[in-house]
Amino acid sequence: MDARAQEEFGQFMAGRWPALVRLAYGLTGDRWLAEDIAQTALATAYAAWWRVSRADDPDAYVRRILINTSNRRFRRRRVTENPHELAELPDAWTADPADRVGDRAVLLAAVRELPPRQRAIVVLRYWEDLSDAQVAAVLGCSAGTVRSQASRALAKLRVSAALADGDDSAGQPGAGQPGAGQPGAGQPGAGQPGADQPSAGWDSTGGSQ
Repeated sequence: MDARAQEEFGQFMAGRWPALVRLAYGLTGDRWLAEDIAQTALATAYAAWWRVSRADDPDAYVRRILINTSNRRFRRRRVTENPHELAELPDAWTADPADRVGDRAVLLAAVRELPPRQRAIVVLRYWEDLSDAQVAAVLGCSAGTVRSQASRALAKLRVSAALADGDDSAGQPGAGQPGAGQPGAGQPGAGQPGADQPSAGWDSTGGSQ
């Protein structure tokens, strides 16, 4: 990589780092693992920068690298929810002050029970607040596929044991906030979570439903 390309990549990395760590955190629920995954994704992007920089949407390309990296990590280890880690979000991620750690823990635990592909869609659409078209670009599928699969993920979340447990604890003193069981609670643009069954463009390491 020549000096010009290195400078270009350096600017890209500096501008995208917070967003990539946030995305990885949404997928894993673990701050430190999120940073590790983001670093790995950027290292992969650096090695193939000539291809990434020429992509129609470099941001979508790198997000896909990150999601595939996260999926591979999930095959090797199951992230254990740690409320103390959830409390230590970087300042750049600060959401509504009323959004309690317990609420976020319940939400992320439920999302992580989804198959890898659906988990990626939920996080991209409702954690990152991307449009259907943007999610489709990241995953290499159609916007119609994103929309059609949304109801399937929503149905799974509605019967999620993790969310049910969170609702049960809501009535206890000091428990959660209203809406804790609502996917996307406290997130900008949050709505009903969607999911996806990506097309052949999706990396095969992502697993299946």
